[in-house]
Amino acid sequence: MYFGFEVWVNTRFHIRKESVLNTHGNSAVPFGHHHQLFIGGEWITPSSDSKFDVIAPATEMLYVSVAEAQEADMRRAVASARSAFDLGPWPLMSHAERADYLRAIADGLDGRAADVAQTWPNEMGILHSTAQFFAGSMGSVYAYHADLADTFQFEERHVPQAGGELGLLVREPVGVVGIIVPWNAPINLIANKLAPALLAGCTCIIKASPEAPSSAYIMAEIAEAVGIPPGVINVITADREVSELLVRHPDIDKISFTGSTAAGKRIASICGDKITRFTLELGGKSAAVVLDDYDVNEVAEALVGPTCLMSGQVCSSLTRIIVGRNRHDDLVDALSARFGEITVGDPFDSGSEIGPIAMQRQLDRIERLIQTGISEGAKLAVGGKRPAHLNRGFFIEPTVFGNVENDSTLAREELFGPVLSVIAADNEGHAIDLANDTIYGLNNSVFTNDPDRAYKAARRLRSGTVGHNNFRTDFSIAFGGFKQSGVGREGGVEGLLPYLESKTIILEGRPSHISE
Repeated sequence: MYFGFEVWVNTRFHIRKESVLNTHGNSAVPFGHHHQLFIGGEWITPSSDSKFDVIAPATEMLYVSVAEAQEADMRRAVASARSAFDLGPWPLMSHAERADYLRAIADGLDGRAADVAQTWPNEMGILHSTAQFFAGSMGSVYAYHADLADTFQFEERHVPQAGGELGLLVREPVGVVGIIVPWNAPINLIANKLAPALLAGCTCIIKASPEAPSSAYIMAEIAEAVGIPPGVINVITADREVSELLVRHPDIDKISFTGSTAAGKRIASICGDKITRFTLELGGKSAAVVLDDYDVNEVAEALVGPTCLMSGQVCSSLTRIIVGRNRHDDLVDALSARFGEITVGDPFDSGSEIGPIAMQRQLDRIERLIQTGISEGAKLAVGGKRPAHLNRGFFIEPTVFGNVENDSTLAREELFGPVLSVIAADNEGHAIDLANDTIYGLNNSVFTNDPDRAYKAARRLRSGTVGHNNFRTDFSIAFGGFKQSGVGREGGVEGLLPYLESKTIILEGRPSHISE
């Protein structure tokens, strides 16, 4: 079974001690073809010489420049994937044959894990130790899906009730898939979209984020190395305007998108106009509901790692902390004490416990929302500013607010940074009502020593995942959101289904591949 964020959380924030001190300037960018696009099984020269500059968030220096795809390049990529699906061998292969390619990709990714881990902090600020852990586990996503070739029932036998001798429910590939991934965890998100799509028999265009293209380039090199048939995997990097052309293109059968709710709404409206299939994994404003039997110091210890994970740039992060009014101040004090101890620094430094924010505009937004919180009457308990010892890089201190109202900007908007809002509730029922009073529904957790209370609360919370006594997500089961946090699920068997179309076949006889 493959790993997710929950495994990292279970290390209780001590994995950082295994980090190896590194420096940004001593390592060459560990992939090639920076100024090319991967289309039709080969590296091609793009239609223009436009480039995206990737700025390392800890140094504010140029890390790498990559080719910027234009409209002509996008159309070429879609045409390649369309031809590979309609005319190529890929969708006609058996699931077992495609599984062999998935296992080869798994092996290739295992061999490139160090390269992924080196690029990732230079794009969005994740600790190198954390990047090593995640990158080293992503091959298992492809191996898991390869194993589904033997266990998932792609063809079911039925007894027809309206004539015919044999009924079959067959699940076929949806077709050409546009995979759009954000900048925070591209290698993880590519894996949980690409692996099921490939097993199903789909062909794909991976659209990388301009801020974080490295993982997509590495995946293209792996696809080339393992001999994936031409056009099955295509990789480009594009801005929003050209990305929308991918969504609008009539030859695209499905879009799989992870990103903001605003962008998801736009994609859904375009897909709705064409009746294009889509899966959306969007934003969140998830709550930790702390019941009256759980120690506030244990809550603080449980939340410190997840809040600092990827500098708080995690869509399912628990950022609203809801607790009984009589224990509000105690929890604020416990969180402030623990978060005030966190070492902010270079993501390649083994002493750092949290790295920088991905980019200047994201840091500006976090700082603006912190000031909004103060002006709206919330109490800034700790953090809220640039660390004094860091004069370069997009850094912010882990931040805790108390006395936050659930209808305030802090409690409503997704900050995408290491900022917690502590909200007082009158009782358990009120706490659950507050947790549900949001447009989002991606994740929540319940903190209690009583599993029965946890289960009952979990059934009342309107979110795609509910954890117990910690931040939890598990892509081996399923991941996705209620309400405006998305449509559909990723991971596990649930994540395979969106890449399949169900077809009913009713026969007057038994084909040779079906036994008596």
